[in-house]
Amino acid sequence: MSSLVQTCKTRRVVLAAPADEEASAQVRGLLAGMFPPGTLYERRREQRFPFPRLLQLTPVSADGLQRLGPSLTAAGKQLSESGMSFFHPEPLPFRWVIVSLDKGDGQWIGFLLDVDWCRFTRQGWYESGGQFIRAVALSNDSEMEAAAC
Repeated sequence: MSSLVQTCKTRRVVLAAPADEEASAQVRGLLAGMFPPGTLYERRREQRFPFPRLLQLTPVSADGLQRLGPSLTAAGKQLSESGMSFFHPEPLPFRWVIVSLDKGDGQWIGFLLDVDWCRFTRQGWYESGGQFIRAVALSNDSEMEAAAC
């Protein structure tokens, strides 16, 4: 039994290739600042990391070019190279968002995110998640710009 547990803990997971290499590179940089080098293993298709930070969600059109409403604050749950999950207090009335993440040094990075799932939690909040479509440029005041990175 102990050999089975050790095998599961040391299994390597192949990361899935995200749709946008720039988005993947920015997520790797963010994670490198949060987690020291080492081996973390995940049983899922790709490695997921805890992301207990506040983030901004700005609703946009499917092409990511038109803002559709005011931004709201959400609490991060998990982050991977291809997407993320987060908690929020109300249902989201939109499918596409620019998610703005604070790198921890006052710099922000942004991604167009397709929010493709949501569930109600027992604690009265909602948990949602989705896939990164592409990285987007953010202005200094964290407002989104239309140009993709």
